[in-house]
Amino acid sequence: MRTIDRRTFTGALGAFAAACAHDGPAPDLIIHGGPIYTGVEAAPRVEALRVRGGRFAALGALSDVNTGAGRARTINLNGAAAFAGFTDAHVHLGGVGMSTLVLDLVGVESLATMLERLRAYSAANSGDGFIYGRGWIETHWPERRFPTRADLDAIIPHRPVMLERVDGHAAVVNSAALALAGIDANTPNPAGGSIERASDGAATGMLIDNAMSLVQARVPPPDEATVRLALQRAVALYASRGWTGAANMSTSAVEARILAEMAASGALPLWLDAYLTPEDAMAELQSGPRAVGDLHVRGVKAYMDGALGSRGAALLAPYSDAHSDGLLVTQPSELAALLRWARGRGLQAATHAIGDRGNRLVLDAYRDVFADDPAALRAARWRVEHAQVIDRADIPRFAAMGVIASMQPSHAISDLHFAPSRLGPGRLGGAYAWRALLDSGAMIAAGSDAPVEKGDPLIEFYAACHRHDLSGFAGPDWHGEQAVSRAQALRMLTLGPAIASFSEAERGTIEVGKRADVSVFGADLMTIAPGQIPSAGAILTVSGGRITHEAL
Repeated sequence: MRTIDRRTFTGALGAFAAACAHDGPAPDLIIHGGPIYTGVEAAPRVEALRVRGGRFAALGALSDVNTGAGRARTINLNGAAAFAGFTDAHVHLGGVGMSTLVLDLVGVESLATMLERLRAYSAANSGDGFIYGRGWIETHWPERRFPTRADLDAIIPHRPVMLERVDGHAAVVNSAALALAGIDANTPNPAGGSIERASDGAATGMLIDNAMSLVQARVPPPDEATVRLALQRAVALYASRGWTGAANMSTSAVEARILAEMAASGALPLWLDAYLTPEDAMAELQSGPRAVGDLHVRGVKAYMDGALGSRGAALLAPYSDAHSDGLLVTQPSELAALLRWARGRGLQAATHAIGDRGNRLVLDAYRDVFADDPAALRAARWRVEHAQVIDRADIPRFAAMGVIASMQPSHAISDLHFAPSRLGPGRLGGAYAWRALLDSGAMIAAGSDAPVEKGDPLIEFYAACHRHDLSGFAGPDWHGEQAVSRAQALRMLTLGPAIASFSEAERGTIEVGKRADVSVFGADLMTIAPGQIPSAGAILTVSGGRITHEAL
């Protein structure tokens, strides 16, 4: 097994110019035959568009677009609808690809089903190596509880097992994994983490946030070939779903280097903004942001708190269903030091905050780092990732400070089954509060947080404008008034992510001269019934003028 080579990713820069060479100009591309939504208020729809040299060359009537010299390929949409390219403003592409290589637990409907899947996976992958899986969520299970090490021990007693919850902020491990990590009744909770315990003090096997690292530190990391395969699978999958761009969060230096090599060779089908882990950012970005082709390494991804489902999100008051107010994954003083370092190098900060206390602490930290020049904070376009539960007094601060709210609409339709019990009615008004943020003047960049969620632009659009789960359910306490219009949802998934990455002059709308990014779906998302949106299907994806997916 090859070990990961931690060489800097910038070595791919020199290969980029050569990779861009080609034998001759590609033919133009003309798209027509369905509604084309530009995202531009002055001309919201056009009949046809023409792409030349990777950019929009002409817009308007088909007769006008179809004139002029040069070869052209014409695509008739036959009633399908085209939009400015959809961008996932928050994804973990390594995790998306890696989920295809490990035990997939997404959608398991019960603890019993999860254990049976674990049994089958172990039988198909025999040996004594570590078993890793991800994707379970207990909120719908008939057992109505977290799994325990005893559950896993009954299936696999001697081989280490770690199964992450879908949010990536909690995991269950078996006794062999606990022993491997040296966790027993006397092991203290690490800072920003919790070892869940039974009444006698013994570890139950549930590890929350930073406690997971006690086991993860004993697991050999994937080799470089595996990381490369995972990323290749992820970007291909994303193009097939209609995404033309993405912001990759918590990117490692190894992932950044591989992505840079893909960009340099023309194998990256997305405009990609990368935010490195704090450790790798400090090692790789001393001189500031860098770019290789369609890969733009813009900044650093930090964490303030945990997740709501595992009760790790930091709240201003205790959870309504537990005697806890959550966890701070990073202490405020540590975050402040990182942010000062980032500002000094012109890097963009993107900080995870889910609970209302977590969001307030991040906003306070951003304010303090730019206390000498608040206008510079607005220009820096620093981001809060998730901005999931916000105290109502803090909602206007996003617009006032110029902080981008990077939110994932699908979280609201996944969490609606447990968030009311976690938060109680008094806090729900500031939860997943897209409309309130937009009304205050804040900018929202929408994404998916895949592999926590599926990573489907249609689900994100549906969730933003409808705020019901995929079965059509939304409880009476779920604040339907926080849903947004379809035009707002479209902006959140197109222009919003472009603004969040300083690239609105290049992309985010369909305008002559801009990068030719187009997402085409099988039905008109602006007019069909809400329940039909998730199944509309991506039928054509054009990124930078290249067709990266076609199912016409």
